[in-house]
Amino acid sequence: MIRAANIRVPLDFDFSQLRDFCSKKLRIPQQKLKSAVLAKKSVDARKKSDVHFIISVDIEAEGEEKLLRTLKNVSVAERYEYELLPVKQPENRPVVVGFGPAGMFAALVLSMSGARPIVLERGDDVDSRCRAVEEFRSTGRLDPKCNIQFGEGGAGTFSDGKLTTGIKDKRIGWVFDRLVEFGAPEEIKVLAKPHIGTDMLRNVVRRLRERVTELGGEVRFRSRFCGFTAENGTVASVDFEHDGVRETLLTDDLILATGHSARDVFELMYNENVSLSQKNFAVGVRIEHKREDIDKAMYGGFAGHPALKAADYKLAVHLPNGRTLYTFCMCPGGEVVAASSEEGRLAVNGMSCFARDAENSNSALLVNVNTDDYGSSHPLAGMWFQRELEEKAYKAGGGGYAAPAVTVGDFLSGRTPEGHGKVTPSYRPSVRYVRPEEYLPGFAVETLKLGIPEMGRKIPGFDAPDALLTGIESRSSSPVRINRGEDLESVSLKGLYPCGEGAGYAGGIVSAAVDGMKCAEAVCRKYR
Repeated sequence: MIRAANIRVPLDFDFSQLRDFCSKKLRIPQQKLKSAVLAKKSVDARKKSDVHFIISVDIEAEGEEKLLRTLKNVSVAERYEYELLPVKQPENRPVVVGFGPAGMFAALVLSMSGARPIVLERGDDVDSRCRAVEEFRSTGRLDPKCNIQFGEGGAGTFSDGKLTTGIKDKRIGWVFDRLVEFGAPEEIKVLAKPHIGTDMLRNVVRRLRERVTELGGEVRFRSRFCGFTAENGTVASVDFEHDGVRETLLTDDLILATGHSARDVFELMYNENVSLSQKNFAVGVRIEHKREDIDKAMYGGFAGHPALKAADYKLAVHLPNGRTLYTFCMCPGGEVVAASSEEGRLAVNGMSCFARDAENSNSALLVNVNTDDYGSSHPLAGMWFQRELEEKAYKAGGGGYAAPAVTVGDFLSGRTPEGHGKVTPSYRPSVRYVRPEEYLPGFAVETLKLGIPEMGRKIPGFDAPDALLTGIESRSSSPVRINRGEDLESVSLKGLYPCGEGAGYAGGIVSAAVDGMKCAEAVCRKYR
């Protein structure tokens, strides 16, 4: 099989005619062309007067060797079959802590390999979790055990479900295959910027959990990891709390996939002398625009074309103060959501459903935070820094998890904020109009002031006075790394596998899922 790349087609292209198109485009006689399957599809909107698709096609044809020599942008289509590692049942079942993307795929691989893992998740199943999240967004009553950060599917369940990633790993195709198997749309396999959406993700994670349990795994909700014992430098047991009762599981293998918001786990690891180190992260706000305005800015006269979905963007500007301002986790046609997990501390995030048809589009607008900014060499100093900012944001909002907000016009001009313009805030339960100086560090405020106009030069209207800034976006990544070696085990405790985004080894759904798979493979190799 060969892959023909960089093929341009119009927005109204009929993909049901792909085989005939490839026969003519590549000058392959119909009788020699066995199949043509869409492999990749992206939007090219660099010229607003000429928006079109760029596609890649996997082709089976006679004489592929000659086609490889004579055609441009043609290469061998790589195939990869993921091989599970069947295991003998361990005497003590492996334990996975956390059921976000890393924990889910670790548990899935372990279950499919015959290891029958036990998963401990502090939050609820996804259906109960949806009710808890809606209760919080409607009333401001937070459940610290179950929220946008904690529960089945992890923080990714209440996001845009974006599957873009910067990593290169052959396991990615297997991750996508499983997501589709469990209910994600087939198109995620071909889109350059695939996403599932919060509404669809809920069903996907439920079905994945059902597969884990069908294969002998076990998922225990409302079960908070609270300790472990070690013998001769190796994990011997795990303690967890369920309904106020502390229980113990004997295990030799602990995959720790708790996410970047499980701060009590960082404290536990530090107190148990597990090796930790500081890590950079980022802080800032969410910026909201009218979805139709972003569509027009990105697509020009093609905005609204039925073949185009809500427009996204990705921006970064390097500024004279030595900082970088960049967009992250862009949610076309989405909402800004309440992402707090601790009482008296405020955090926001972005979320979109599959259709991406909400009134606003939003994105995190982040400033890089270096370990030098923490003011301490303590491994947990970055976590303390986050907490301090979130406490300030909570106070700036006036309590009750109201979020501080300001229009770009008021922010850049220095005016006292009085309300919003044409962009109505999507955040619930409510917002309070205050300046970011009340909760962001000075370097972040300065960087936003310098960077937003620069971004407006790249996307017309990005710095529009009516655009809305809502804070605080503080959970883009973990400020702590749980140190591990090349064998994926903790450098200070055998049998402990720090995993995923919370441990500092991933940066999104896909990379976390792949890291979970790698840790599961490491466990399986011990029992072959």
